[in-house]
Amino acid sequence: MASYERKDLKTPDEVRTFEKGKLELVNIGGGVVGRLVLEPGWRWSEHVKPIAKTDWCEAPHFQYQVSGRMHVIMTDGSEFDTGPGEITNLPSGHDAYVVGNETVVLVDW
Repeated sequence: MASYERKDLKTPDEVRTFEKGKLELVNIGGGVVGRLVLEPGWRWSEHVKPIAKTDWCEAPHFQYQVSGRMHVIMTDGSEFDTGPGEITNLPSGHDAYVVGNETVVLVDW
């Protein structure tokens, strides 16, 4: 009989904090689910780039946006905004920042 796993993002297995944001990680089913909480004024190239030590975010993201607005810039020069209810599939090679005064919350697989 197959067993199940049940976890809650309220009690993540790991939390990574950085200026104006945090990443909460849950390990489940052989994979990882993350919740990104990004405060107004957050920008990847300003607040995470010094930690990552790469010119662009090299982590691919498959994510659902719960709240807030974000602007994404790809290495090919394309740009777009994302908002609540949207699902994005971002390949490596991007920058992003919070637009406006609402916190951005993303669930990332």
